[in-house]
Amino acid sequence: MLGLAQSALAAEKSSVTTTASKAEYTPAKDLKQKYDVIIVGAGGAGMSAALAAKQKGLKPVILEKMPTAGGNTLKASSGMNASETKVEKANGVKDSNQQFYEETLKGGHYKNDKALLHYMVNHSASAIDWLDSMGMKLDKLTISGGMSVKRTHRPHDGSAVGQYLATGLLRNVQEKKIPLIVNADVTKITEKGNKVSGVKVVLNQDKTKTVKAKAVIVTTGGFGASKAMIKKYRPDLAKYVTTNAAGSTGDGIKMIRKLGGYTVDMKQIQIHPTVYQKPAYLIGEATRGEGGILVNKAGDRFTNELDTRDKVSAAINSQSGKMAYVVFDAGVKARSAAIDQYEKKGFTKKATTIAALAEKINVPAAELQKTLTTWNQDVTAKKDGQFGRTTGMEHQLNQGPYYAIPIAPGIHYTMGGVKVNTKTQVLKKSGKAISGLYAAGEVIGGLHGYNRIGGNSVADIIIFGRQAGNQAAAYVK
Repeated sequence: MLGLAQSALAAEKSSVTTTASKAEYTPAKDLKQKYDVIIVGAGGAGMSAALAAKQKGLKPVILEKMPTAGGNTLKASSGMNASETKVEKANGVKDSNQQFYEETLKGGHYKNDKALLHYMVNHSASAIDWLDSMGMKLDKLTISGGMSVKRTHRPHDGSAVGQYLATGLLRNVQEKKIPLIVNADVTKITEKGNKVSGVKVVLNQDKTKTVKAKAVIVTTGGFGASKAMIKKYRPDLAKYVTTNAAGSTGDGIKMIRKLGGYTVDMKQIQIHPTVYQKPAYLIGEATRGEGGILVNKAGDRFTNELDTRDKVSAAINSQSGKMAYVVFDAGVKARSAAIDQYEKKGFTKKATTIAALAEKINVPAAELQKTLTTWNQDVTAKKDGQFGRTTGMEHQLNQGPYYAIPIAPGIHYTMGGVKVNTKTQVLKKSGKAISGLYAAGEVIGGLHGYNRIGGNSVADIIIFGRQAGNQAAAYVK
């Protein structure tokens, strides 16, 4: 964005540590005047759309306003939800699309767009296979809040899913010679004769170019990093930190509105319960899904840690200091590679005994010891006597060293966005599609209802990104 603070850009540059940041991008001078389809935004949805369009024989281009590809996808850590997959079958997990659908609907307070949700659920297993076909193997399973079975698919090496997918998608984009131009800020989607005709793009905050295309796919993400939009729709959240990439400023929503597209659920902004506050950094659900617990300043558990995000956030906000600690052991760390990252960044407190850990985080040692003893007994009994937790209870917390990360809620995701149908066509209020215009990922609204389940955003970007590429190809041809 031209108005984006240079410091935010610099911070974004330095925070992206994947191979994405070292990637060779297409030079701006090689941008042609015409393509079959233009994809605006190089996150997971955008790169998925480009790859699907290319597989259908189109000539796509990806334009990304930030200095690196990846967007908010780079921030995803837990996994990708999918049902009836070969991975579940191999792991003996009994699951069904219907169960996935019903649990997501319940998690979204029954406000989800049912057609979009059915599409996502029914195409989730084939999306896992599609990623697999391009060398991205999500063959480990964990569980996220609001789900009853292990359907959160994670990378084979246990690493954070977002960086793994962003790197894998980028590798495929480059292998298939799809041009991807960074520092390319799309400021307008153009129209001719009631059809989308291309975009206006500012290259390197300098030259403005008009690029033509028969179709445009908008995958610009949400608006979780726009203080102005957060303040407009949810003034009560204005002071919260955000986990969002600096580029998530709602540009796509604004451009689509100018073409007559309309938005839904704009007030539905998700607070993630476990965010390290300074710097704002997401502590993923997998830390709890693999057995971690939450304790308050008194050293006590106070909620079912794997309830839905809105409920866990509310529980943390009702504790002293509106904060808590994620407490886990060496076993959890071994099962969730993302924790290595938290350690490297200096977020974790570590000690050989529970008493020593209590001293480091300034909670009563006897109380923390009692909490862990009770928890471990509940794990053995497979029954959480205090809060009725039923998932992420396969392992006791009894392997030193022990760890704690201080957390509090932060802005994580915007459920609201532009209205699309299951073909990812952008709709006007009348229900009529805007010819040649498609959207996928966090820029769309309605899919997640009033609360998103962890692991569903990654499913969303891959499934609907792929669908947008396929549908744009059908339209162009």
